[in-house]
Amino acid sequence: MVLFHAKIPRFEDSLNNLTVSLGREAVFTCVVNDLGSYRVAWLRVDTQTILTIATHVITKNHRIAVNHSDRRVWFLHIHDVRQSDRGWYMCQLNTDPMKSQTAYLDVVVPPDILDYPTSSDQVAREGANVSLRCAAHGVPTPTVVWRKEAGDLLPTANFSDAQNTSVSGAVLHLVKVSRLHMGAYLCIASNGVPPSVSKRVMLVVHFPPIMTIQNQLVGAKESDTVYLDCHSEAFPRSINYWTINDQIISQTDKRFEITAVERGYEVDMKLKIKKVGRNTFGTYSCISKNSLGDTDGTIKLYSLSGKFEEMQYNDVDFEETPDVSELEALKRSDGVRNNVHVLLILALLVIS
Repeated sequence: MVLFHAKIPRFEDSLNNLTVSLGREAVFTCVVNDLGSYRVAWLRVDTQTILTIATHVITKNHRIAVNHSDRRVWFLHIHDVRQSDRGWYMCQLNTDPMKSQTAYLDVVVPPDILDYPTSSDQVAREGANVSLRCAAHGVPTPTVVWRKEAGDLLPTANFSDAQNTSVSGAVLHLVKVSRLHMGAYLCIASNGVPPSVSKRVMLVVHFPPIMTIQNQLVGAKESDTVYLDCHSEAFPRSINYWTINDQIISQTDKRFEITAVERGYEVDMKLKIKKVGRNTFGTYSCISKNSLGDTDGTIKLYSLSGKFEEMQYNDVDFEETPDVSELEALKRSDGVRNNVHVLLILALLVIS
């Protein structure tokens, strides 16, 4: 009499650990040879919960599903994975003794930047210290890197890259900020789980106006066209205008053409004198004002003709007849003295 012994099922491969992003699907695969009439069950080890037996889902968790291929390859599906699903899972055979395999499900979470603890746009006076904060969470814990949005070099000493364009750390310390610090900063959080995220923080630096002039003395001949230039820096943005001999130059004044080119907190002020004449010589001022103060610069426009009257343009009212020169005055006084001398001689002749 020959006895046939039923084959005992065995696992072909080990159960692999899984790493799944939050919200995705996790699928464990358990391969069993010679299952026969035995059954496969899936369990949650941490909570000692039976999830499935054979093709039946036991748990009330609607995100759990089970299926198989030819009763040899068994799949446990966990849909829409949550952080609470992280832990150990078991593929079990109801043999005697029981056979099982376990694997770990790790749930990773893409980085996220928390709005409340993270700095919002900042306004600071020039010379103050500023700290920009970036609070990020995720699994694994994200790393934070600060960069300037425009790609400029960061004005700090704690660089984290060779190009001096990024600084690592949740807090970016800026000491004695200047106008060069002004601009948009990006805090970028990453933890190897795509996608990386970033937040834009704008730093505004307030300072009173300053004025720079290259040529403060400009010579010209009558009928020349002359350009006067001033460079202003201020924030908040300044009000800018020109004066001639302390009189504001209007945009409608046909003698002049006023333009301004703005680049952030910088303004190039330009004044075109279309045709130099007696009434355009004098002292010009470019003036810049904002809520923190004001400043001005002066440019003297003088005549290159050499005539006395033009050299005295500041003191002469061209609507009236100019005073005679000192030389002419001397000539006139000499003439008076000569006339008096002649009259004295005639009087002595009459008396005699």
